[in-house]
Amino acid sequence: MEILSLEGSPKTPEINFNQDTGVLELRGRSIPENSIEFFKPLNDWVDGYGSSPQGTTQIEVRLEYFNTSSSKCILDLFKRLEQLDGNSTEVKVNWYFEKDDEDMEEAGVDYEAIVDLPFKIIEVEEI
Repeated sequence: MEILSLEGSPKTPEINFNQDTGVLELRGRSIPENSIEFFKPLNDWVDGYGSSPQGTTQIEVRLEYFNTSSSKCILDLFKRLEQLDGNSTEVKVNWYFEKDDEDMEEAGVDYEAIVDLPFKIIEVEEI
Protein backbone atom coordinates (compact mmCIF):
# COMPACT_ATOMS: atom_id res chain seq x y z
CA MET A 1 0.00 0.00 0.00
CA GLU A 2 1.30 3.44 -0.93
CA ILE A 3 1.96 6.22 1.54
CA LEU A 4 -0.64 8.94 1.12
CA SER A 5 1.22 12.24 1.10
CA LEU A 6 -0.45 15.50 0.08
CA GLU A 7 1.28 18.85 0.27
CA GLY A 8 -0.61 21.43 2.28
CA SER A 9 -1.92 24.65 0.76
CA PRO A 10 -3.53 27.79 2.21
CA LYS A 11 -6.88 25.94 1.99
CA THR A 12 -5.97 22.29 2.50
CA PRO A 13 -4.01 20.47 5.21
CA GLU A 14 -0.79 18.57 4.72
CA ILE A 15 -1.55 14.84 4.80
CA ASN A 16 0.86 12.01 5.62
CA PHE A 17 -0.72 8.58 6.06
CA ASN A 18 1.94 5.88 6.46
CA GLN A 19 1.01 2.19 6.27
CA ASP A 20 4.45 1.10 7.52
CA THR A 21 4.37 3.12 10.75
CA GLY A 22 0.60 3.26 11.32
CA VAL A 23 0.84 7.04 11.75
CA LEU A 24 -1.76 9.24 10.04
CA GLU A 25 -1.08 12.99 10.17
CA LEU A 26 -3.25 15.99 9.27
CA ARG A 27 -1.59 19.40 9.66
CA GLY A 28 -2.53 22.98 8.78
CA ARG A 29 -5.83 24.52 7.65
CA SER A 30 -8.81 22.68 6.21
CA ILE A 31 -11.06 25.00 4.23
CA PRO A 32 -11.15 23.31 0.81
CA GLU A 33 -13.62 24.35 -1.87
CA ASN A 34 -15.13 20.85 -1.75
CA SER A 35 -14.42 19.03 1.53
CA ILE A 36 -16.04 15.77 0.42
CA GLU A 37 -13.84 15.64 -2.68
CA PHE A 38 -10.70 16.50 -0.68
CA PHE A 39 -11.35 13.87 2.02
CA LYS A 40 -12.36 11.06 -0.38
CA PRO A 41 -8.78 9.81 -1.00
CA LEU A 42 -8.18 9.89 2.77
CA ASN A 43 -11.26 7.75 3.41
CA ASP A 44 -10.33 5.39 0.57
CA TRP A 45 -6.82 5.04 2.01
CA VAL A 46 -8.19 4.21 5.48
CA ASP A 47 -10.52 1.62 3.93
CA GLY A 48 -7.54 -0.03 2.23
CA TYR A 49 -5.36 0.25 5.32
CA GLY A 50 -8.02 -1.60 7.31
CA SER A 51 -7.21 -4.83 5.46
CA SER A 52 -3.72 -5.00 7.04
CA PRO A 53 -3.23 -2.31 9.70
CA GLN A 54 -0.32 -1.96 12.09
CA GLY A 55 -0.85 -3.14 15.69
CA THR A 56 -1.23 0.49 16.74
CA THR A 57 -2.66 3.21 14.54
CA GLN A 58 -1.95 6.75 15.69
CA ILE A 59 -3.79 9.78 14.34
CA GLU A 60 -1.92 13.07 14.71
CA VAL A 61 -4.30 16.01 14.16
CA ARG A 62 -2.54 19.39 14.12
CA LEU A 63 -5.11 21.64 12.53
CA GLU A 64 -5.04 25.36 13.19
CA TYR A 65 -8.50 25.85 11.68
CA PHE A 66 -11.19 23.94 9.82
CA ASN A 67 -14.56 24.95 8.39
CA THR A 68 -17.95 23.35 9.01
CA SER A 69 -17.88 21.07 5.99
CA SER A 70 -14.41 19.84 6.97
CA SER A 71 -15.66 19.10 10.49
CA LYS A 72 -18.19 16.61 9.09
CA CYS A 73 -15.52 15.00 6.91
CA ILE A 74 -13.14 14.74 9.88
CA LEU A 75 -15.91 13.05 11.86
CA ASP A 76 -16.47 10.61 8.98
CA LEU A 77 -12.75 9.83 8.96
CA PHE A 78 -12.80 9.18 12.73
CA LYS A 79 -15.85 6.92 12.31
CA ARG A 80 -13.99 4.83 9.71
CA LEU A 81 -11.06 4.53 12.10
CA GLU A 82 -13.44 3.66 14.93
CA GLN A 83 -14.56 0.64 12.85
CA LEU A 84 -10.92 -0.53 12.69
CA ASP A 85 -10.27 -0.10 16.42
CA GLY A 86 -10.02 -3.46 18.16
CA ASN A 87 -9.89 -5.37 14.86
CA SER A 88 -6.15 -6.13 14.82
CA THR A 89 -5.23 -2.50 15.55
CA GLU A 90 -5.54 -0.14 18.47
CA VAL A 91 -6.42 3.36 17.25
CA LYS A 92 -5.25 6.38 19.25
CA VAL A 93 -5.90 10.05 18.50
CA ASN A 94 -3.59 12.91 19.43
CA TRP A 95 -5.49 16.19 18.99
CA TYR A 96 -3.20 19.22 19.15
CA PHE A 97 -4.36 22.79 19.71
CA GLU A 98 -2.52 26.05 20.12
CA LYS A 99 -2.37 27.60 23.57
CA ASP A 100 -5.41 29.87 24.12
CA ASP A 101 -7.29 28.43 21.12
CA GLU A 102 -10.36 27.31 23.04
CA ASP A 103 -12.33 26.57 19.86
CA MET A 104 -9.85 23.96 18.64
CA GLU A 105 -9.51 22.49 22.13
CA GLU A 106 -13.30 22.22 22.37
CA ALA A 107 -13.51 20.63 18.91
CA GLY A 108 -11.17 17.85 20.07
CA VAL A 109 -13.24 17.33 23.21
CA ASP A 110 -16.41 17.21 21.10
CA TYR A 111 -14.97 14.58 18.74
CA GLU A 112 -13.81 12.56 21.73
CA ALA A 113 -17.39 12.56 23.05
CA ILE A 114 -18.83 11.44 19.69
CA VAL A 115 -16.48 8.64 18.65
CA ASP A 116 -15.35 5.69 20.72
CA LEU A 117 -11.61 6.24 20.36
CA PRO A 118 -9.05 7.26 22.99
CA PHE A 119 -8.09 10.93 22.58
CA LYS A 120 -5.22 12.90 24.03
CA ILE A 121 -5.96 16.62 23.89
CA ILE A 122 -2.53 18.27 23.75
CA GLU A 123 -1.79 21.98 24.15
CA VAL A 124 1.19 23.29 22.16
CA GLU A 125 2.72 26.72 21.68
CA GLU A 126 2.29 26.65 17.89
CA ILE A 127 0.82 24.25 15.32
